[in-house]
Amino acid sequence: MQLENTMKKASKNVFSSLHRFVYFLLLLSLPLTVSADWPDLLGPARNGKSQEKIEIVPWKNTGPPVIWHKKIGTSYGAPTVSDGRLFMFARHGDMARLTCMKSTTGRELWRFEYPTDYEDMYGYNNGPRSCPVVDGERVYIFGVQGKLHCLNVSDGNLLWKVDTAARYNVVQNFFGTASTPIVEGDLLIAQIGGSPPGIPKNIWASDGNPPSNGTGIVAFNKQTGEVVYEISDELASYASPITATIDGRRWGFMFSRDGLVGFEPTTGEIDFYYPWRCPRIESVNASCPVVAGELVFISESYEVGSSVLQVRPGGYKVIWKDPPRRRNQAMRLHWNTAIHHEGYLYGCSSRHTSGAELRCVEFKTGKVMWGQRVDERASLLWVNNYFIYLGEYGRLMLLKCTPERMEIISETVPRDENGRQFIEYPAWSAPALSNGLLYVRGKDRLVCLDLRSETK
Repeated sequence: MQLENTMKKASKNVFSSLHRFVYFLLLLSLPLTVSADWPDLLGPARNGKSQEKIEIVPWKNTGPPVIWHKKIGTSYGAPTVSDGRLFMFARHGDMARLTCMKSTTGRELWRFEYPTDYEDMYGYNNGPRSCPVVDGERVYIFGVQGKLHCLNVSDGNLLWKVDTAARYNVVQNFFGTASTPIVEGDLLIAQIGGSPPGIPKNIWASDGNPPSNGTGIVAFNKQTGEVVYEISDELASYASPITATIDGRRWGFMFSRDGLVGFEPTTGEIDFYYPWRCPRIESVNASCPVVAGELVFISESYEVGSSVLQVRPGGYKVIWKDPPRRRNQAMRLHWNTAIHHEGYLYGCSSRHTSGAELRCVEFKTGKVMWGQRVDERASLLWVNNYFIYLGEYGRLMLLKCTPERMEIISETVPRDENGRQFIEYPAWSAPALSNGLLYVRGKDRLVCLDLRSETK
């Protein structure tokens, strides 16, 4: 009997080991999917690229499956996603509201709001321009009137707030406050651009060039809101800051109203300032810097075009810059940011809709490899060697882009059962991607689409 029990036990152990081995082989045979949040502007690295390994197949004429859609308030800001929560910052009536939703269903979990009476100087919408930034248990919002809030991600409870426009006497720019702050270690770094007391309160009344009070860039303690440093005499633009590690050193880059500021983000020590702006009062810098190695790319659409700098502690070297003549300029980015991939930049070049081109430009030289006319301004998102294209009129395209050519794999304008477009003009916010779900917004609607091929 003892021998029989021993034999049964051994047989059971062998079977269990074999079962585990077979299960392990089965796991190896399954497709690998990398899950990732999208907690910040243009993704976790602020570069418009996702590391998810999504197996995408060509879309049908109707586009990717719509998982859910929802009416939202007035805004130009993109959604962000973290730990199953989606955050949308928009204006509802006379309130600026941050809404936290379940990312897979759109169901509201909580909301935080505060009063706003902002009126755009040029008649554009009166909602926020920036997007929420999620950092662990905190989410930050920066309103169009310069009100900075830090909230708890779980319930929306207010942790701290700063009225930067009041504290730093910020002159209202043409389109209000639009730059999205960035988290760097224990800091929240924001583009402020204040002026001395007594200066007229809008850009026109101050002759288009109000003086600075040394608060172009302000770093706050991200947990308390206390000021850590104030630097730079530059006024604020609509571009957002970028941080990167270059040769083992951390860098911060702020494309301000008048040019690029390079600085050490922990201490606030400024390395250089590179002037880059069209001299016309109404021109804007709105595209984020793009960093690759020790090179930094900046671009605007009004006159001067693009330039690439090689940066070093304390200074920079101009690698290339666009000539004054528009026809010979490499890239003219308006509000969209180029995506760098394997030595090349991909972006939509044009100030206006008519004549807009999707272009590929060699990063190190500025050589235009190709240009494809699309006649609308657009944003791009890169994932698993595809580019997702979102046009300002609601067109979605799935693209394969190389330095040799652009190939359209799929193209669609998603519509509901009544034939109405889901994404209506102006679709000026960059798309967001998390766990295979693509989030896009237009004028007044947020749409969640499924990019995962196994659902088709």
